[in-house]
Amino acid sequence: MAQDPLAGAAGSTYAPLTPVPDARRAFRTGDAFALWFSLGIGLLVAQAGALLVPGLSLPHALLAIVIGSAIGVVLLALAGVIGTDTGLAAMSSLRPTLGVRGASVPAVLNAVQLVGWGSFEVIVMRDSADALAKQSFGLSMPLIWTVVFGLLATLLAISGPLSFVRKFLRTWGIWLLLAGAAWLTYNLLAKHDLAALMRRPGTGEMSFGGAIDLVVAMPLSWLPLIADYTRFGRKPGETFRGTLLGYGIANLWFYALGAIYGLAAGGGDALLTGALAQAGGGLALLLILIDEVDNAFADIHSAAVSTGTFWTRGSVPILSAAFGALCTLVALLVPMAKYQNFLLLIGSVFAPLFGVVLVDHFIVRKRRIEAAVLADLHGRYGFSGGWHLSAFAAWAIGIVSYQAINQWLPNLGATLPALAIGALCYFALVSVRKTAYA
Repeated sequence: MAQDPLAGAAGSTYAPLTPVPDARRAFRTGDAFALWFSLGIGLLVAQAGALLVPGLSLPHALLAIVIGSAIGVVLLALAGVIGTDTGLAAMSSLRPTLGVRGASVPAVLNAVQLVGWGSFEVIVMRDSADALAKQSFGLSMPLIWTVVFGLLATLLAISGPLSFVRKFLRTWGIWLLLAGAAWLTYNLLAKHDLAALMRRPGTGEMSFGGAIDLVVAMPLSWLPLIADYTRFGRKPGETFRGTLLGYGIANLWFYALGAIYGLAAGGGDALLTGALAQAGGGLALLLILIDEVDNAFADIHSAAVSTGTFWTRGSVPILSAAFGALCTLVALLVPMAKYQNFLLLIGSVFAPLFGVVLVDHFIVRKRRIEAAVLADLHGRYGFSGGWHLSAFAAWAIGIVSYQAINQWLPNLGATLPALAIGALCYFALVSVRKTAYA
């Protein structure tokens, strides 16, 4: 059977170190919007929103959601532009910044953290589907749900992002998501006294800075993989606008939905799934549950792409199958605990890194790249034996800054300061080096 050449491009035709040619770049603004709106909607996002209350009052939680979303989504959209500028996968596009060998370090870390994210997604889907099945039919079968959702996500990852967006999201998937989100919102407004919830005081267990940090952490968690999808974008401006609007609307919507439902259910994320399952007989939850598969798909596919940047013998489809099986196995064996610390740990590593990367791409290299020497240790990106020491020094300072702020100024929120410190340190180090050789 003939295969759509665009559908196969992501999975098999273009290796992570090979730029996608202009003729095969199919994503327009609407495609970027559909993908990132879909990835921004999810039960995991709603559960993160539920963590903000009752530590904060609802008005303060909503303000933190607005501020955190605005900052995080702009940074995410800028990182997406890198993928469209270069045509390279996310970890491949780090070689000009960290060096031919140095880029392997975040690639390995990214693959590891994506296994964690993919497993979390499968667990969230399993627990939500099980709660829905108990409510509707009195059945509990978590083992079967785990295998079903793990298999679905793996099959999507093998098919690749172009096939997923063009054949599923743009045709009918996004309409299901909008219907489900709209019904959950209607149910919330119809059955709960929003004014009374807004008047309820916070307990003080969550600081405002910490809340912004938690909201920022969700869009920033996509920084290490967004270019895996935006490398198929036609124009940087379209990528930026589609990502900004798609993920921004979804992040605001579902963080707020999670906070309000969580507070109405008694506070925190523990009762959130049950509250959502009761909304409209669980129909809306079922639609959102279907969408949650795409988050696991993205984690599995990008884990494969990241691995392909340093293990070039492995093809992306085969690696996707392997990582899908691993995520499913982890979901079967590891119980789900609160993942707030997991989100913040990711921020401590990747936020300062992308402070360095954004400065290097947009300011130092002015969005230029020489793809022909990406694998050449003696070329432009060879630096010192394949390692760009200035970039690693700035990255390390950013990580240390994150941990120090988190330890001694926990109310401030560490993600954004660490990103800014990493960026400023890198710019200073590069400027000093240029001056020394001038």
